[in-house]
This record gives sequence, C-alpha cells and structure tokens, in this order.
Amino acid sequence: MTVTVAATFGQGAIPVTVATCSANGVPNVTFASQAHFVDSDHIALSYQFFNKTRENILSNPRASVALTNPSTAARYHLDLEYRRTESSGPLFESIKARLAGIASHAGMAGVFRLLGADVYRVVNVTPVWAGAAQRATTRRNRLTAVKAISERIVQSPDLNMLFTSILEGLELHLGMKHSMLLMLDVRGQRLFTVASRGYPQSGVGSEMALGCGVIGVAAEQRTPIRISHLASDYTYSRAIRDSAERAGFGGQFEMAIPFPGLADSRSQLAVPLNAGGELMGVLYVESPDELRFTYEDEDAMVAVAAHVGLATLALREDDAEALEAPPVATPRSVAEPSSTSAPVLKMRHFLADDSIFLGEDYLIKGVAGAILAKLVREYQETRRTAFTNRELRLDAALKLPDYSDNLEARLVLLQRRLAERSPHLQIEKTGRGRFRLQIHRPVALEEVAGR
Repeated sequence: MTVTVAATFGQGAIPVTVATCSANGVPNVTFASQAHFVDSDHIALSYQFFNKTRENILSNPRASVALTNPSTAARYHLDLEYRRTESSGPLFESIKARLAGIASHAGMAGVFRLLGADVYRVVNVTPVWAGAAQRATTRRNRLTAVKAISERIVQSPDLNMLFTSILEGLELHLGMKHSMLLMLDVRGQRLFTVASRGYPQSGVGSEMALGCGVIGVAAEQRTPIRISHLASDYTYSRAIRDSAERAGFGGQFEMAIPFPGLADSRSQLAVPLNAGGELMGVLYVESPDELRFTYEDEDAMVAVAAHVGLATLALREDDAEALEAPPVATPRSVAEPSSTSAPVLKMRHFLADDSIFLGEDYLIKGVAGAILAKLVREYQETRRTAFTNRELRLDAALKLPDYSDNLEARLVLLQRRLAERSPHLQIEKTGRGRFRLQIHRPVALEEVAGR
C-alpha cells in the first residue's frame, strides 16, 4: 500500500480525521478538508485553524490520519511523522489557491486563510475496511486526448475558430461537457468570457474579477485549482464561517459570489493560460458529478492550456502585425445598409463605462463597447465598413494598455455577442488583421455622458 491512497481518497468529499497527542499524552482529534498528495512518501495537511494540533506536532511530531474513499467507503489509517511546514513555494501556493477558491465561494476571502502546509512522511498505511466494489468506469487515455486536442489547436486559423475548437475538443476527447474560456482584461483586472459550451445561455461577455471564485483565484495565483467535491468543501467552509461570525469576525466577510455556470456544480477545474510569462486567461470545466476530475485530468488540462496560451499569443501577434496601413476600399467596404426602409436601430453609447445598449437591451461594455461605438461612428460619418486591428490599436481614444491588450480576443467577444443579440449589426473577419462591419438596417448612435 502506498501513499497514493491519499491522492485518491483525500479529495475533500469526506473530511480527513487528524489525531495528535501532546508531549504528556493528552490526545486531540480534529478535521481537515483534505490531505494533499506530495510524493510517494509524503502528504501535506493545510495549517489554518489547527492551534492545538500545531502545538502537539511541534512537541510530539507524530500523527494519525483517517481517510475514506467516497466512492466505496473503504477506510485507511495513515501513521505520519511531521517533517516541516512550508509557508512559500509551489506546494504552499497550490494549496493556498485551492483554499482561496473555496473561501471565495463561501464569501470568506481574507478569513479562510492558509498559514502553512504541514508536510508529513507516511510511516505506514493500514487498511481498515475494504469497502464496496467500485463501479467500473470507462478509462480515457489522456495523452491521446491531449494529442488530438493539440492537433485541433494548430489547425485553427484564427482566435474565433481556436476558441470554438478547444471547447469542442474537451468534450469530444476528454468528455468535459461544460466548459468556458475567459480572457484577461488587464485594464479592468477582470476576466471576460469569450466562449462556452454546454450551457443554456453562452454567457459570452460575462465577467469575473481576479481573486473571486475558483476561476478568479486560479488566474490571480496562476495555478490550477481542482475541486472534486464542492458541496462538501463549501459546507466545511460554511461551518467555519458560522463559527467565526459567532466569534465576532462577521464584518470581515464579503458577500457570497454566485457562479455563472451549473447550478448544481459538484466538480470544478480551472487552469490559467500562460504564455511568454504573461497571464492570458483561464480554461475552466465543471460537472454535476462528484469526483469527476482526477489528477490525470488536471495534468491533461494543464498541457492543453499551455498549447492554447501559446496559440492565442501567436494568433494575436499575427493579427496585430499583419498590416501597416488601412485596407484598400472594395465595393463592399463603403456601402449603405442592405435595407434603408427598415426601422432605425437606436444605439446608445454611455461614455462613463463604454456600455452599449441596442434599443433597451444591454449589449456590452468596456473596450469592446468603445470599439463598436467607434465603428458605427466611422460608418455614419464616411459610410466606411472595412477596418484593421492595427488602426484600432493605434487609436488613443480606445485607451488600450501599452501591452497585453487582448484586442483580438475582444473583437471575437464583440463578434459573438452581436451574433447572439443583434442580427442587424455583425462583424465579419476578412483576413489577417482585417474585419468588416455589416449593417443591415439604419442605425442612430447616441452618445450619453453618464448613466
């Protein structure tokens, strides 16, 4: 029996029982949300509220942990020997990020805080009960799946196709039916959804602040976060929240943050997209099934995310450097609406936050909103419909950051949002760094100072 038992069973579905003893023989038993696999000989327990446990292991470095397999109810006892506490480094940051994700869901950011990762050597593993037979499941070859998804990535000619292809690949090759891709808005320190799959509404354009929820914390900490049994972890954190409120710390809590995904999400996995030392976004999957995502799934997602990050960076730079001058006018680049007799579409642009309303319906805000207002304004003044990414990037009025502006991703977002919400305004990519505004009925643009 090896320490991989901890990797399989200590995933938060059933709290881990931790027993220690003081130097003079007084026992103490407490609970941890999970045991963290370190290597074939070691596990780690999060050091948060274990005041008595902490005191005991420093004076008597022995502990016993009880683990239960949530699928079969098989139980194991691990005899441990305390070795060290890590308060920095990859192990600490990984556990910290995961706990921060749980804390954010419970409205406990800044309270449900990791003080250290206590690392123990596993001296012995004792089976207590074999449990029931585990239901057979179809085993996927993750390496083959990553290979197939990577082939989809390299065949994507632009960001729009890349975003669609990657989520299709996750479902087809890894069975991940509910997924989202979010890109970073450097200016607003937020993430915005550019693609999703498996939901009744796409959620394209929805935002998540850095540090909020599993997605926001994965981005902020730049580390994967996998929650295999959200309901149990959430209950654990709520119990501590209630205790802290009784102790007078209630004023430190933020409001609980609703997640714009599955209402009954039981498993979640968020992986940051990094490329060239730059955070670009987050790839996220979830499931209504408990224990859906394994360590192998996490490794596969990390590999896929690395390919997506590099492909996004390459396609973004390809579009950014494609043209040195505006495109030559074509017969369709200067045109009237296809139906001048149609009712006028009222479009309001609120300058305070660049939000756009079509009629009474909200469309989008921020940089994407400012871009659409610019395009429609240019059309009204010159009847021009052909544009380049480069000219947008050079337009000081859009207030793009000097770096990492994610302009191309914003254009994909705007293109998809218009396709969902307005058949009368469309954006069509026409080549590298080129696109066309399509207007199918007259538009009246109103600039509004405040809102």
